[in-house]
Amino acid sequence: MTARARPAPGQVEADFLDVVARVAGPVRGVGLVLLSSFGVLSVPDARLPLAFALFGLVLLGAVVDCWSAVTGRGAVLAFVSAVARAGAVCATQDPSSQWALNVLTTTAITLQWEWSPKVTVPATAALLAVYLVGGEGGGTAVLRVVVECVLARLAFELLRRSTGRVDRLRAKRAALERAEALAVQRRRQEREYLALLHDTASATFLVVAVHGGDPDEVAGYARRDLAVLTAPGGGEAGGVVDLGSSLRALALRGPVRFDTRFEDALVPTGVALALVRAVREAVANVERHAGVDSAELVVRARGSGGVLVEVRDGGRGFDPGAVPEHRRGIRGSLVERMAAVGGRAEVRSRPGGGTVVRLTWDGEDTRG
Repeated sequence: MTARARPAPGQVEADFLDVVARVAGPVRGVGLVLLSSFGVLSVPDARLPLAFALFGLVLLGAVVDCWSAVTGRGAVLAFVSAVARAGAVCATQDPSSQWALNVLTTTAITLQWEWSPKVTVPATAALLAVYLVGGEGGGTAVLRVVVECVLARLAFELLRRSTGRVDRLRAKRAALERAEALAVQRRRQEREYLALLHDTASATFLVVAVHGGDPDEVAGYARRDLAVLTAPGGGEAGGVVDLGSSLRALALRGPVRFDTRFEDALVPTGVALALVRAVREAVANVERHAGVDSAELVVRARGSGGVLVEVRDGGRGFDPGAVPEHRRGIRGSLVERMAAVGGRAEVRSRPGGGTVVRLTWDGEDTRG
C-alpha cells in the first residue's frame, strides 16, 4: 500500500517552513560557537591545542550553516557539517564534559527543525553512540537528548499543523466569500433581469391602455416581446432583452411626447439596464429643463451586436462645460454608467440650440 501524498503547503505554512529553514542553521552555528568558546576555557592546558582545533571546526561549521541559510543551497553540506563537528567534539571530550553534551543536544534539536525523523533519528543515535564510547553512566545524558529531541519535534509539528490549519481556514473563508459574492451578484442580476422583463411586457399593455393602438401593431409588439421572453438564455439573468421594448414605456409615461424610432436591438441584460437608466435620466432632464412638448427617442442597431440610442430635443439647451462638478446627472447617470458596461455617453448642447444625448454600446462588453 502506497503512502498518501502530502498536499502542498499553503502560504502561511510555506512561510513558516521558510523561516525555520533560514533560522535553524544560523541558530545552531552561533549557539555552538558560544558553547565552544566556554568549552575551550574549561579544558586543561594540556588539551588546549585540540580544543582550539575543535573550535576552528565549529567556526567553519557556523559559516557553512549561515551560507546555506542565506543562499538556500547546500542543505546536505550543512547537515554533514553539523553531524561531523558534533561527532568530533563528542569523540574527543569526556562524556561528563558539559561542552560535549551541550553541542550534542543543540545539534540534535536544531536538526529536528530541518529534517524528517527518518534522517534525524539515525543521526542522533550515531552521535549518542559516539558520545558514550569510553564513558560510563551516560543513561541520564541519553534520556535528556531523547526527551529534548522529542519535544523539539513535537513543537515543530504543532506549529506546522497550526499554520496548515490557518491556511485551510483562510481558503475556506475565501471560498465562502467568493460564493457569497457570486450569490449576491446573481441575485442582483436576477432582479435587474426581472425588472427589464417587466418593462418589456408592461410597455405593450401601456401602449394599449394609453393609445388604444392599432391591433396589428400591438400584435407585433406582443410577438416581439414573446420572442424575447422565449429566446435561448432569455429566462436567465445572463440572457438578452430587446432594448426598444424596454424603452417603450419611458416614452409614454411623462408629460413630453416622444417620437420613437426603434430598430430591433437585442443586448445583454446588464447593458440594457444601464441604457434604460441612462435614458430615464435623459428623459427626465428633457421634462425638467428643455421646455418643450415633444422630443425624439431613437434606437438604432449597430454592427457586431451594438446599439446606438439618442434622445433629442429642440429646447433651451445648455453649456455642458459649465455644469458644476457636484452635479452628478451627466457624469454619474450617463457617462460613468455607460463606461461601467463598456459603452460611451456623449452630450451635445448649446444655449438655445437644443440637446442631443448619444449612448453607444459596440457589442464588446466583457464585464459580465
